Amino acid sequence: MSQLETDDHGVVLPCPACGQKNRIAFARLNASVRCGRCKATLSATARPLEIASAIDFDRLVAAASIPVVIDYWAPWCGPCRMVAPELEKVAARAAGRFLVAKVNTEALPALGERFAIRSIPTMAVYSRGREVARTTGARPAAEIEAFILSASSSV
Repeated sequence: MSQLETDDHGVVLPCPACGQKNRIAFARLNASVRCGRCKATLSATARPLEIASAIDFDRLVAAASIPVVIDYWAPWCGPCRMVAPELEKVAARAAGRFLVAKVNTEALPALGERFAIRSIPTMAVYSRGREVARTTGARPAAEIEAFILSASSSV
């Protein structure tokens, strides 16, 4: 899982081929872009991204051009560990339709409190800066994807 780093303009990701940091503009999260150094294809949606701070969360959710799915989890949570590989599958199939990100509620308790996360794992879909759907509990990849697509189509 990649650590999410943002700035005022987009998500900053290291190239898996050469390590060069590249910015993917919030408006282009649904597109494949190429590394500025080695020209390898980059995709912000191919793997779940770990939210590093509340600022990164706020920037991403407010400015993303595609729905953002947030998985609220904690390292000690058994069901959270069970759902992690399922989210990897969902992200791999996202193909620019949505972005999967993870919030460790142990590391960022203020986000859990702000959004009244009372049970984990909890998945919430955000679109245009606001939460549009929420579900709790571990689910297989197909059910997670169906939940996301249903939530995304209702906005």
